[in-house]
Amino acid sequence: MGHRIAWGRVKLRTIPLADFTGNGSPGKRNPFGMEIDLNTVRGILQRHGWNATAYQIVNPGISHWFSKHGDAVIGYVSFGSTRIVAGGPVCSRDRLPRVVREWEQEVVTAGKRVCYFGASGRLQAFLQASPEHATVVVGAQPVWNPQHWSERTYRYASLRGQFHRADNKGVRVSEWPVETAEDHPALRACLLAWLQTRGLPPLHFLVEPETLRRLQGRRVFVAEQGDRVVAFLTLSPVPARNGWLTEQFPRLTTAPNGTVELLMDTAARTVAIENASYLTMGLVPLSPHGSVGHPPNPQWVDLVLRSIRNWGRRFYNFDGLDAFKSKFQPEYWEPIYAISRERRFSPRSLYAIAGAFTTEAPICAVGRSLLSLRKRLQ
Repeated sequence: MGHRIAWGRVKLRTIPLADFTGNGSPGKRNPFGMEIDLNTVRGILQRHGWNATAYQIVNPGISHWFSKHGDAVIGYVSFGSTRIVAGGPVCSRDRLPRVVREWEQEVVTAGKRVCYFGASGRLQAFLQASPEHATVVVGAQPVWNPQHWSERTYRYASLRGQFHRADNKGVRVSEWPVETAEDHPALRACLLAWLQTRGLPPLHFLVEPETLRRLQGRRVFVAEQGDRVVAFLTLSPVPARNGWLTEQFPRLTTAPNGTVELLMDTAARTVAIENASYLTMGLVPLSPHGSVGHPPNPQWVDLVLRSIRNWGRRFYNFDGLDAFKSKFQPEYWEPIYAISRERRFSPRSLYAIAGAFTTEAPICAVGRSLLSLRKRLQ
């Protein structure tokens, strides 16, 4: 199994998953004018949060819809006449068909369109035979059972070397209490510095970077070199699968090589101690792992997605992200879908998904990215 990092150098704090209900901020309103408490959303998430991105619906900018029985919640954003759902309904498995019908009937009655982005197993299995829905694969996410993490990762000398490089450079990783981490100036400075290195303007929706003010229910692992924060990692709970999603890896450009790997290793071993059985690093957009064993996308969709992947390399390293997550030796890759309520998946739905992330006309976001790239190259 190879050499392990000395446990005494990494501070581990074990907390039962059930404790991560958090405290919400009252006063948020849903689109129907009713005042809601984010604790209500978190309560449903704690009971039924199965989709890996379920907890993202507490992020800023997400609207909420509740079932008539109050036992289900859907997080979504609107772009044009389309409501784009974050993942899928958060509800019990047996209630999923009725919740989907209730939600879609209400949206269609309002003259709007429905699209689910980031959907996975349950919702896709329910809607795959529906003649009123069209499904495309948009990528895949790597998955581990944390109980097998050390056995899988420590057998590879290259990974062990990465862990040791950061450790030898004096990087120490510890979990910070949410009360300490929330909007901490050192973490915010690290986040802002990291965002400035991104080729694209900050995206939102399921990749919202502004989570430091909404850490309730999340966990934060911080890498420090001396008295300086050089990187941090946030985890979001996936309670119905007894697991966690890694959300962000903000780091300084001066962070020693292996810092992010050491953060990931520490977080994975910590949740393994707590008997977690599911861990994912989240979606790799346009990953070829998602198409394995699944019907092909419509030809035009594959053409557009390949074009985005090839052209977008100047802004976003899709191949590098895939390679980075792959090197941790996932046990399997979970395909991630976009599902629209229409007989054939349309360019309109794809454009609405892009708008959900950019919060503006996607063409405007591309234009601003090109201007930013030009300035950096001057």
